[in-house]
Amino acid sequence: MKHFAQLFRQVDETNKTNEKVAALIAYFEKASDEDKLWTIALFSHRRPKRTVNTTLLRTWASEISGIPAWLFEESYHIVGDLAETISLVLPLPTKQSVLSLNEWILSIMNLKDKEEHEKRSFIIEAWNSLETAERFLFNKLITGGFRIGISQKLMSRALARYLKKEENEIAHRLMGDWSPTTTTFSDLLLNEHISADISRPYPFYLAYALETEPATLGSTQNWAAEWKWDGIRSQCIKRDNEVFIWSRGEDLITNRFPELIEMAQRLPDGVAIDGEILAVKEGTLLGFQALQKRIGRKTVGKKLLQDNPVIIRAYDLMEYEGKDIRELSYLKRRGYLKKIVHQMDHFSLILSENVPFSSWAELTNLRKKSRDLGTEGFMLKQLDSPYLSGRKKGDWWKWKVDPYTIDGILIYAQRGHGRRSNLYSDFTFAVWDEDRLVPFTKAYSGLTDAEFKEITAWVKKNTVERFGPVSSVKPMHVFELAFEGIQKSTRHKSGVALRFPRIKRWRKDKPIQEANTLSDLKSLIR
Repeated sequence: MKHFAQLFRQVDETNKTNEKVAALIAYFEKASDEDKLWTIALFSHRRPKRTVNTTLLRTWASEISGIPAWLFEESYHIVGDLAETISLVLPLPTKQSVLSLNEWILSIMNLKDKEEHEKRSFIIEAWNSLETAERFLFNKLITGGFRIGISQKLMSRALARYLKKEENEIAHRLMGDWSPTTTTFSDLLLNEHISADISRPYPFYLAYALETEPATLGSTQNWAAEWKWDGIRSQCIKRDNEVFIWSRGEDLITNRFPELIEMAQRLPDGVAIDGEILAVKEGTLLGFQALQKRIGRKTVGKKLLQDNPVIIRAYDLMEYEGKDIRELSYLKRRGYLKKIVHQMDHFSLILSENVPFSSWAELTNLRKKSRDLGTEGFMLKQLDSPYLSGRKKGDWWKWKVDPYTIDGILIYAQRGHGRRSNLYSDFTFAVWDEDRLVPFTKAYSGLTDAEFKEITAWVKKNTVERFGPVSSVKPMHVFELAFEGIQKSTRHKSGVALRFPRIKRWRKDKPIQEANTLSDLKSLIR
């Protein structure tokens, strides 16, 4: 556990990729295979399930630290993270643990069926044998909220260098439905052949945003354009006559889309299709809000199926006739994909067609129609490009339309988490509805560090009321907010829901009387 705590500190204290990779490699060189496997799992969000609820942890921490419950809760609101709050308020340990990361996690998992008094005894004994940093990590493991700034790409790079293997191979091996309780470090990463998990997806190829004029990409003859759809990026896989549907977040979502299972069962065996799940009814795109109603449901009722049916718009093909074809060119992969879609002739599987264009100016004009078609712009793909792993620059680009913008007034503020726990960084904004302010969205990003500090100091001086961790502030500041889409919503007071809202800039030049209105917002709904 001490080695893992040291690794945590090293990667948490730097934003430099090479330093994080070096820290991971150094850790892998001295950790046991079991600890390595759990580290990979934790950093890729494969956490053990929670075995002790947070209410009990708060109660016990308050008792052991000798502070009243109300003061503990106030401290929690200020710190912004329960695991960190507990680790800070507890008295210094009187013992020193020698247990490894693997041993701690197995002990935590074994608490599942224990009585409350047994859990309490274990937790208090653990707190009394761990230093502050180790306690923090232990608390994270207990609460099931372990998150740290290690991307899948960064983890793959570190493991590839440590194991002297290709990064793409490592990225593929890390995909799928595995956990340290079902595999070993050797089976996952060292064996000559990837373990026989027929559900295993491929790493998605992700594009960077095009920030220059498309003409800088060279001749149009080398590029294909597809509309960029706003849905759930997914992989639809059929192997050994079984169907698996994965989200980009590596969630196995097969059972949430029974109509797609019916379609996929007709696919030829040994295929993996990259596509976008979209809510479409009678040829009309329903939008992301309709799709959201399907995302959170593990079981889907008949009415939901009827009201929000889905399709897959197929972008690419990664596996064909049981073979990995990612090294083939985009054109060759598209040829196989077209063949499958046309032979299937199924309404739930639609090919993402190439948009014909003869010049970048022509494509620029076509891009202006994106929102009328319910798309976000274009994907630009080089014709001879292979299907790579993760986010790369050069072969694929996303060329999105400019976001919507609206000027809103800050009315609520809340402290952030982690590094922002001492700053107000979570904000609620309102627009005018005649002479009253109506909240319409929250936003968490877009300001500079200096601006976060400035608005934090202002919030502290201008809070008029508090609701737990949330501060109601005087309506004095206008912010320009950017967002990707807007739809009607019965769940929000404003009657609208925004897609990916964020702060674009702080409008210190604008008085609140000049902020936008609810009518302005609703006029953007198409």
